[in-house]
Amino acid sequence: MEKVETDKKVTLQYTMRTHLPDGTTKEQPEEEMTFIFGVDRQAPTLEKALEERTAGAKIRVTIPPSEIYGEHDPSLIREIPRKGLIKQRLKEGRYYRQMKMGSLVSFKVLELRPKTVLADFNRPMAGISASLDGEILGVKEATKKEIDAAIDAQIKRSIGCG
Repeated sequence: MEKVETDKKVTLQYTMRTHLPDGTTKEQPEEEMTFIFGVDRQAPTLEKALEERTAGAKIRVTIPPSEIYGEHDPSLIREIPRKGLIKQRLKEGRYYRQMKMGSLVSFKVLELRPKTVLADFNRPMAGISASLDGEILGVKEATKKEIDAAIDAQIKRSIGCG
């Protein structure tokens, strides 16, 4: 039986739950994915859980925020003046966006105060972790053509072409 290792084509069936910073959990429907291990990059925690396993193996992993969208940084929550902000765009719980001096200013409005706004400058998905329960359905040698296609796709993603 083949083991999961670099350049092997892996098929994984899994259920994923995302854990939001506010404590809520959202379960996604069961999915199946096929990828070339070591080429189609996955979260390091997932790769480590899969490595050297064989078809039929079950896995359970928790992927930390640092491997997904990044940690939520409390120091990026700041009180800023309302002056210069577009009043109609200021709504608690919503994202505020405005071009200022050629740069996009973007933040989540946490609280509107008389002369200031409590703003969260973290990326919208920061702080989200995920847990995954899955089963390896298959492991087989990938063809050179499959490996080359996966490498090309990785290059395109890294330069923003897909």
